[in-house]
Amino acid sequence: MKVLVAHNYYQVSGGEDRVFLNEKALLERYGHQVIEYQRHNSEIETGGLRGYATLPARAVWNWDSYTDLKQLLLEHKPDVAHFHNIFPLISPAAYSACWDCNVPVIQSLHNSRLICPGGGLYYNGGYCQKCVGKLFPWPGVVRGCYRNSQVQTGVVGIMTAVHRSRGTWSDLVSRYIVFSPFFQKKFIEAGFPAEKLVIKPHFTEDPGANNSVGRYALYIGRLTEQKGVSTLMRAWKQLGHVPLKICGDGDLSKQVTALAERSTGSVEVIPFIPHEEIFDLIKGAAFLVWPSEVCETFGLVALESFACGVPVIATRMGAMPDLVAENETGLTFTAGDANDLATKVKWAWENREAMAKMGAAARSKFEARYTSGLNHDILIQIYESAIEQRKADALKG
Repeated sequence: MKVLVAHNYYQVSGGEDRVFLNEKALLERYGHQVIEYQRHNSEIETGGLRGYATLPARAVWNWDSYTDLKQLLLEHKPDVAHFHNIFPLISPAAYSACWDCNVPVIQSLHNSRLICPGGGLYYNGGYCQKCVGKLFPWPGVVRGCYRNSQVQTGVVGIMTAVHRSRGTWSDLVSRYIVFSPFFQKKFIEAGFPAEKLVIKPHFTEDPGANNSVGRYALYIGRLTEQKGVSTLMRAWKQLGHVPLKICGDGDLSKQVTALAERSTGSVEVIPFIPHEEIFDLIKGAAFLVWPSEVCETFGLVALESFACGVPVIATRMGAMPDLVAENETGLTFTAGDANDLATKVKWAWENREAMAKMGAAARSKFEARYTSGLNHDILIQIYESAIEQRKADALKG
C-alpha cells in the first residue's frame, strides 16, 4: 500500500511525535511505500513578526500546506493520507487537498483539541467538559485554556468552529483513530460521526520482560501540574522510605530538584536520557507512577511499562482506566489526592509479590493487545475501510 503520512512537529518533542515516527517505521518495515509530509513549529519563530501575525489565519486555512500537499498527492498518488497533528501549520486545508485528489483521509486524534481547546478536558486541577459539543468553545476561550491565553485559545476555537460549520470534520475525514473507548465515546458525544471513529491503541516494540526485583518507584514524563507532579511530590513527603526516580523536565523542575535535595537520597532526579535507554530504567522499577490529572488519550509510558512486565499506579482519568485495570495490571487512585496516592504506593511497596503478579499480567496484556504486528494489522484494516468510505462519499457527490 502507498501511504502519505503527515505531522506537525511540536517545539518540544513528545508522545505524539514518537507515535508518528513509530507508525511510519512500522509501515516501512512491512513493505509499504511511505511518503512523508511534515511541518515544524520552529517555522513560526523563523518567520519573524509576519509569521506570528499570520499564524491565526494559517491555523484555520494554510494555503502553503494545501499547495504542497496537493503537489505531493498528484505526484505520488497514495492510496490513503494519514494525518497526526495538523495544528497549527498544516491546518484542515490539508483535508481539502486530499478531497480534491480523491485520496481518503485518516486522522489520529492524539488529543481532544477538536472538542476542548485546551486539549485535555482539564481545568483548574480537575476534569472539565464545558466545551464538548459546543460550536464555539466560549468557556475555554474565556478561561484561556490553551497556553493560558484567551487570544490563542480563541484561534483554536475559531479553527474548530469554522470547520464544524463547513462540515470539514464530518465530511472530509473518512476515519478518525482514537486510542481508547473513553475518547471514542467523548467524540461521539461531541457530534462526530460514530461510524467513522475507530479504536486503535498504540504499540511498542518488545523490550523483553523484567526478571529482576524492582528497586524503586518511577515517574517518567513532563514535570507539570497537569501531569500530577505536584500531587506526586506531596505524596512523597509521606513516603520517605520508598525510593523514587523522576525522569523528565518541565515547569516544576526546580521544585522537584528541591524535593530530591531534601529527601537525603530517597528521591533522585534523572536528566534527559535517550529513549532507547528508557526501557532499562523501567525494568529496574517495582512500579511506574502515572499521576496525570488530564484526560490522557492513551499513555505510551504505561504501555512501555507493561511491555517490561512492570505494573502501573495511575489515576482514573480519561483512557487510563481502560489501560490500567485495578488489582490486575496495577492500582488506581483519585486524581489530585496525594493521600490516596501515598496509601497505594505504601501498599505496593509492602506487597511486592502481589505487584509482581500484576506485572506479569501487564506483560501478558501487552503480548495480547499491543505488539507491533497486531497494530499493523489493525492499521491496514482502517486504511482499507477508509478507502471504501471515500468511494461511498464520492458516489454521494
